[in-house]
Parts: sequence; structure tokens; C-alpha cells
Amino acid sequence: MIEAFNSIDWTSLDLWISLLTLTFMEIVLGIDNIIFISIVAGKLPASEQGRARTIGLMLALVFRILLLLSISWIVSLKDPLFSVVLPWNGEDFGVTGRDLILLGGGLFLIAKSTTEIHHKLEGEEEHTGAIKAPQSLVKVIVQIILVDIVFSFDSILTAVGLVDNVIIMIVAVIISMGIMLAFAKYIADFVNKHPTIKMLALSFLIMIGFMLVLESLHTHVPKGYIYFAMFFSLLVEMLNMRLRKKSEPVQLRDSTLD
Repeated sequence: MIEAFNSIDWTSLDLWISLLTLTFMEIVLGIDNIIFISIVAGKLPASEQGRARTIGLMLALVFRILLLLSISWIVSLKDPLFSVVLPWNGEDFGVTGRDLILLGGGLFLIAKSTTEIHHKLEGEEEHTGAIKAPQSLVKVIVQIILVDIVFSFDSILTAVGLVDNVIIMIVAVIISMGIMLAFAKYIADFVNKHPTIKMLALSFLIMIGFMLVLESLHTHVPKGYIYFAMFFSLLVEMLNMRLRKKSEPVQLRDSTLD
């Protein structure tokens, strides 16, 4: 590993372009992870939320480095494990290890996000008649680990198509995780402070889960469309929040006059 690091020509412009591109891609792909970690960690007492976010992102970093060091095994996950005959056309569908991981992760995200939306719409305190006890740190960490594994596989498989050098991939992952650790608290506080943003984030996770299910069925969905939809929806919601904030003083004044 040290010899491989020393053999890299760090003065190469192409190398730095590849590193910056891969780092940016890792940050973009990591947004999904931060959103999920923020929502799940929000179930914990306030004193443990920061710890859960840090542990979650550090675990993601460890998983991605370990997977990068096992790159040949990751690539082999694209090889079919068994075949299933499709009933509608009679063709053989080769199921790979990657398909099973993406399918399981996608269904988990859809189920978890749908449950969270249901709780928000029904109102946990009103429905149960009491304040629901916070989840344990261990339970939250287990959920974070499961999603970390799925997002790590998706991230690494994407990185393999961009850069050949494993050292560059590891450096990009470390830089991107450092940036995400620095901003994770601000993102989490923003999501948890605004209920509509939290609902939007949960909807994003359902969409991402659905995309993972489609990917497991060998139906490629360009991620650019997904992230554009997320950015556009977030922009519209930010405008709505600004409009609501401006209208609050007017409503307060009218109620006072009445």
C-alpha cells in the first residue's frame, strides 16, 4: 500500500482532476446517507444524536475503504449467482450479488421512510396517547450500518467506472467523509427543525429506494435526473418557507386587530 502511494505522480494534472471529480461524486452520493442518518438519529435523545451521526459516517468511511481494498470481490458481484425465468417473456434473468444487495437496501429504505411518513401524518403522541420512548443508540446504529452497506456498494461501483487507482479512491473517500462530517450537524438540525423539509427528505429516500429496486432489476436510472428532482423540490420548498415566514407577521397583525 505504501509503495503504491509513493508510486503515484502527485504532480499530474489528470490525477488531480480525477481526485476532485471523484470527491465531488462521493459528496453528492453521500447526501442520501446524511439524510437517512439525520432522520434516524433524530429518534435519539438530543445528547446522543451527534454521537450517532459521527459513528454512522465513520462506519461508512470504514466500509468504503474496506470495500475498495476488496475491489476484485466488488467487481465479481456483477457476475450472476443464479438465473430466474421471467414469466412475461420467458427470458433468463441473471441475479447477481449486487442485485440482491440493492434490492434489499431499496426495500428497506422504502419501508423505513413510509413508516416514518405514516407516523408523522398520524401523529405519534396523539395516536399512542403518550410520548414515544426514544430509540436506543444500538438500534439506530444497526439501521445506519445496513444503509451504509448499500450506499457504500453503490458508491464504490460508481467510483470504479471513473478511476482505476485504488489509492485515489481512498483519498477521495476520506476527503468527502471529512467534509460531510463537518456539515452533518447543520444538515441534521435544518432537517429536524423544519417538518416540511423532513417530509421532503423522507420522500427523497422513498424515491432513492425505488431507484435501487429498479437498479436491482437491471433498469438503469440516470442519477442526474434524481438529484435534479431533489434539488428542484428543495428549491421550491425553500421558497415556500420564505413566503410563510413573510406572511406570519401579516397574519399576526390581522389577528391582533380582530
